[in-house]
Parts: sequence; C-alpha cells; structure tokens
Amino acid sequence: MTVHRARAAALAAVLTAAALSLSACGSAGSTAASGDAKAGAKSAKDATSAADLGGMDALVAAARKEGKLHVITLPHDWANYGRILEGFKAKYGIEVEEENPDGSSQDEINAITSRKGQDRAPDVVDLGSAFALQAAKDGLLAPYKVASFDQVADTMKDPAGLRVNDYGGYISIGCDAKKIGTCPKTFADLLKPEYKGKVALNGNPTKSGSAFGGVYAAALANGGSLDDIKPGIDFFGKLKQSGNFNPVESTPATIEKGETPISIDWSYLNAGYTDEFRTKGIDWQVAVPTDGSYAQYYNQGINTWAPHPAAARLWQEYLFSAEGQNLFLGGYATPALFDALKKDGTLDTAAAAKLPVVEKPFTTFPSQDQITAAKKAVTEGWAKAIAG
Repeated sequence: MTVHRARAAALAAVLTAAALSLSACGSAGSTAASGDAKAGAKSAKDATSAADLGGMDALVAAARKEGKLHVITLPHDWANYGRILEGFKAKYGIEVEEENPDGSSQDEINAITSRKGQDRAPDVVDLGSAFALQAAKDGLLAPYKVASFDQVADTMKDPAGLRVNDYGGYISIGCDAKKIGTCPKTFADLLKPEYKGKVALNGNPTKSGSAFGGVYAAALANGGSLDDIKPGIDFFGKLKQSGNFNPVESTPATIEKGETPISIDWSYLNAGYTDEFRTKGIDWQVAVPTDGSYAQYYNQGINTWAPHPAAARLWQEYLFSAEGQNLFLGGYATPALFDALKKDGTLDTAAAAKLPVVEKPFTTFPSQDQITAAKKAVTEGWAKAIAG
C-alpha cells in the first residue's frame, strides 16, 4: 500500500441517502459521445465531446494512435485507482505513464503550469474542488462533456465540463480493534482517556484534504458550522492537551506497525484498509461519526494543453462509464453517477452494500468563500492549537 495522498479540501456537490447516494439531475442520458461526425470534425485538443471527433469509435482510434496517457497523483489504493488504471489499459491497449502517486492537488496544478508544451505534462488531473474551481478559473482545464454528462447533477459539475465530480466519501474513524478495547464511533469518544496517544490524522490539515476534512467534521461535531471551522481546530487542541492526539501522520504503514491505531480518514480509504489488513491479522473497524458528518467529492479535469488530448478524453469517458463508476464503488467510494446507475440497473449492488453506514447524510456543502475562510483559519491556527 502507498502512503497517504495529501489532497486538497473542498467540494461542490449534493449527497443524499444513507449510503452517500447522489441525486442525479438531467435526462436519462446524453448523445454527446454518439452520432455522426460533424462537417469539419475538430481536432482532439478542441473536442468538447466525442461527437466532435465523429463519435466514440473515432475517439478510441485517435487515442490509440497517440498510444499514451500521462496521469499524476493516482495511488493504486486510493478509491480503487489500481484496478481502474488496469481496466483502462486492458480495454483500450493504451500505455499509461504514472507519476508522483502520493502528491497533492497543488502538485498537479504545478505540473500543468510548469510543463506547458511538454510531452511530460499530465494529460488529466483529479483535484479537490477548491483547486479544481481555481484551475478552471485560470484556464488550465479544457471543456469536455462525457457521454453521461447530463446524468451528473448540476451541482456536481461545471456547465461547460471544465470539471466534473467523479467520486466521494465521508470522514470516518478507523480503529485497530485488536489494540483498542472499544473502538470510538464519534468525535466525542475520541476525548476518552483510554485513547491516550492513539488518535491520528491522515496528514496535516494545512496541506492534506483528508486531514482538513477531519477538522471540518470535528467543527460540525462541536458547535461549529461551514462558516466556522474554529471549533474543529479547538477540538484537536483539546485532544492534544489530553494527550490523545498522536502527531504521527497516519498511513497504512504506520497502522500496520501499530503506531496509529486510530485514524481519522476518508471512508473509502479506511474501508479499503479493512480488506487489506484482514490478511495481516489486523481487525480494522470503520465508523462514520454521527456527531460530525462531513463528505467531499473530487473532480476530474483535462489539461488544456494535454500532450495526448484524445487519450485524455477517452480516459474521462472510461471513468464516467458504468464500468469506471462501478470500479470507484468497488473501492468503497461513492461514484457521481450512483443514482443513475441504480436507476438503469447497472449499479454493482454487492459493492454498494459494502459502503460504510451513514446515519446522518451530509447534504449542504461549503461554498468557495467558506472553504477559503476555513483554509485560512486552519493555516493560521493549526500549529498553535497542537503546539507543546
């Protein structure tokens, strides 16, 4: 397993139902990736749909001619990306170059801007919403609508297709039940004296999206709001003062070594570890706290200057196909098209049944201004809160 991926925090989506089911808007389907070629078909770099190239067959042919896709910051144990990458390669016979799997959303943005015009630039990016919104505003992402674009809720996408939510999950508490007598299920539980030196975050919230999400969830559990993350910072200050906070940044390796027996992380990562650790004798249990329900989605985007523009667009089509969306689901992440797949009978119901139980769905998400203010508060207050 890889170490944690420091991700950007934010999101713009609507989640509903106890299993993080999504309310998809729009028609039952889109003809964006089908139909006859338009007169004077566009080049791949200018195509805003597969139809612009003459349909899916033409897109596949163009991508195979390029023969390569360059991806960045996609760890194989994150939302099932290992199987997704293998599935894409097997389906289309296109070589995939992978880079910096444990990088951050900012690393992705930096790679786009610093390698403009270079063959080694990333073709596609998978960004936290704060970064995706800024990248779209800065002209770094190309407009593209996949075949299923109309089935993605309006609140989960840029109307031109510059960025589209693809998968998400809840902040959860993972626990090594063989090392912890009674596993915590809420943020309030984490303050109990029996958890001294045991509670860790996946990263530093000033840099890591999962850790930032943990602080936001703690704020909601302690009288805060989307406008006020300070109670979450204060909570971790109390956790530090009580001796319960463990400054070691949680990773699969630290969990295996017993260094971080309680880890606050995304539900799809913690749930995935349950399977991974079972073969190693670790009883990893996962709970989505009822007192601090917070969820986030990530966004797909195509580099405006992608060196392999057809392959980049074919990758998007694959991720938002039933196969790709169900592969995210197989990694315990909730795909953006969950409800659409359920409606048309293509949802992997066995995988859906394995999603962690969510008793209090998170349905109202922070705006860009709220995220900006929260990030500023964490940047300014985190070090002081856990000092000493």
